[in-house]
Amino acid sequence: MPDNPNRAETREYVDPEERIRPMPILAAAIAVGMFIFGVIYILTVGPLTPSQYGDERTLADLQAKPAGAGSGGPVDGKAIFAANCVACHQATGTGVPGVFPPLAGSEWAQADGRVIANILLHGINGPLEVEGKTFNGQMPSFAHLSDAELAGVATYVRSSFGNQAPAVDAATVTEQRKASTSRTTPFNGTAGLKELEQQLGGQKS
Repeated sequence: MPDNPNRAETREYVDPEERIRPMPILAAAIAVGMFIFGVIYILTVGPLTPSQYGDERTLADLQAKPAGAGSGGPVDGKAIFAANCVACHQATGTGVPGVFPPLAGSEWAQADGRVIANILLHGINGPLEVEGKTFNGQMPSFAHLSDAELAGVATYVRSSFGNQAPAVDAATVTEQRKASTSRTTPFNGTAGLKELEQQLGGQKS
């Protein structure tokens, strides 16, 4: 016979009920202790800590320095050429026809070392004749490079691409930098460089 549907159903277990269970005292004490320690650490430790606790290099330390700059070591003229000159004169020193003159076989690159020092210091603007061909471009000044760097790249150019001219030392660049402080404009192409040669011809090298 079926159970009476009106009879209250007997339950074996009570319905679950949600209660608030507090954090254990030990865990709460550890959390509070760590928070207090962190606050004290931040307030007592200065911004600069010993190197074993972190990297203290400044932005100036991380910025790349040109080869040989301030290090007293040898200057890598090839690296300086690659960073500043290769876009125009190409890695082979052949230049760009009609635009940028070649350095290979250039009479200006192999001229008196003081000439190339001045070219690097002041740049060239206007028609320039190299090996019987005229180029009408612009070369900027590289006076922002150190004397050792300019001497290094000049020496590299004068001994590469088939060139066999003597090296240029930093003292030569220093001398020409001091002697030409009044110049504020690039040399005017071939005419300007020939005038420079005449001026230097009357001076002791």
